[in-house]
Amino acid sequence: MIHTLTALGGMHVAPHHLAAQAGRDVLREGGNAVEAMVAAAAAIAVVYPHMNTIGGDGFWLIQEPGKTPVAIDACGPAAGLATRSFYAGQDAIPTRGPQAALTVAGTIGGWIKALEVAAPWGHALPLGRLLSDAIRHAHAGVAVTRSQTELTRQKLDGLKTAPGFADVYLVDGQPPAVGHILKQATLGKTLEALAERGLDDYYRGQIGARLGAELERLGSPLRASDLAAYHAQVVEPLSVRLGNSTVYNLPPPTQGLSALMILGLFERLGVTQGEGFAHLHGLVESTKRAFRVRDRVVTDPRRLPADPRSFLTPQALDALAGDIDMQVALPWPDNAAPGDTIWMGAVDREGRAVSFIQSIYWEFGSGVVLQDTGVCWQNRGISFSLDPKALNALEPGRKPFHTLNPSMALFDDGRVMPYGTMGGEGQPQTQAAVFTRYARFGQELQQSVTAPRWLLGRTWGDNSTSLKLENRFDPAVVAALKAAGHQVEVLGEAFSDTMGHAGALVRHPNGLIEGAADPRSDGSVAGV
Repeated sequence: MIHTLTALGGMHVAPHHLAAQAGRDVLREGGNAVEAMVAAAAAIAVVYPHMNTIGGDGFWLIQEPGKTPVAIDACGPAAGLATRSFYAGQDAIPTRGPQAALTVAGTIGGWIKALEVAAPWGHALPLGRLLSDAIRHAHAGVAVTRSQTELTRQKLDGLKTAPGFADVYLVDGQPPAVGHILKQATLGKTLEALAERGLDDYYRGQIGARLGAELERLGSPLRASDLAAYHAQVVEPLSVRLGNSTVYNLPPPTQGLSALMILGLFERLGVTQGEGFAHLHGLVESTKRAFRVRDRVVTDPRRLPADPRSFLTPQALDALAGDIDMQVALPWPDNAAPGDTIWMGAVDREGRAVSFIQSIYWEFGSGVVLQDTGVCWQNRGISFSLDPKALNALEPGRKPFHTLNPSMALFDDGRVMPYGTMGGEGQPQTQAAVFTRYARFGQELQQSVTAPRWLLGRTWGDNSTSLKLENRFDPAVVAALKAAGHQVEVLGEAFSDTMGHAGALVRHPNGLIEGAADPRSDGSVAGV
């Protein structure tokens, strides 16, 4: 996309165009932003399976005009049998296969909770309508995207032996060609059962029993009892106050704290112009400080070593920003976290807004595709450590660290901006790029997403911790970053998947809605 798109009757943005259209069509039929997001979440779980499925987790920010956003934590905990003794003799939790499938999939629980939040709005569309696009795509098939083909090829060695994976996602043992028609009839039947019996059946009904039985049979520590005990939670979002807006994000176990800290720190650096050295250097140095706090603090919300809100106070941000040298880069050997995810946004005719993210962690998660239900299960639990002294040590019932973090900004002039991205370690960085370009330096919304991006650290399986830049940056800026001590790596692509798939919507007080989708993705903006 080149230009920002606009609409008045509602808008949806997603990294796959069929999901954006699913959400848009619900808005067109009078559905609200939450209903549109459930429809899109179900659809994208079918059409973009390398990034997310209904076997993963999710997080929500939901905002009604004039009110503070409501946050939903739909992160599943570790199984009751997921003890360190279960993994005795291993240095780490296996990254693929049944033993990597050790946490409850929470995303459908989030759909349940979000629909409960939206229930007072009235005029609810039936669940069967919300799931209809996903069911149709599962049975009729969907064309495999370039990113699915490439990621399947890159990760084939780790995935091809995972139970059920080859039967669904490979063709004669090889990655499908771009445009191959992927049909998922078993998953379609599962979605039909959920439409008929209700979403709760995933946890406490026939689907839940089948999920638990097959996971147990394959060697996962998960059981039907773990699913039956799970409920998503409404939680208080974190927020940071900036010059003309308040930005909201999710609390732990997500890295939302770091996304907000980056903006709060950058605000204090006095940068007045976008796209130059000061803009990039200031955000990268803010990222380093925020990530170090995140790595000391973010874990299961019941086990936090410090209150995350204490790092978002003006005093705390002032002190940390004072440590940033605007001429010299802080050395950065720290490790990073990978991740594969989708972010989507929706705004309805009444101005209600949703920022939503759904994930299975690594591409195709654990790689385990349950033959009874067609569900591909996440590997989010591999972020746990088998070291009992670690911040995120594995324990039954504990929530894993999450890279997921949807953002939403409320401006003093009445604008509302849901925005976000996929990309593991890159999520807070891309959010900061998009927000500062639009909100601080006056760029058009679509240009804020399209403009060249950077990433400190790794994502999509990259082990390096360099500062990666797309090749469209001004060479003078690249040279200045190198001179300041940044370990710069200029990528060969002008639009690299490494930078994630971002999106944003902005609703203005007069009802105008702007939307931007990422040209790095297979997505689009769809308006009513």
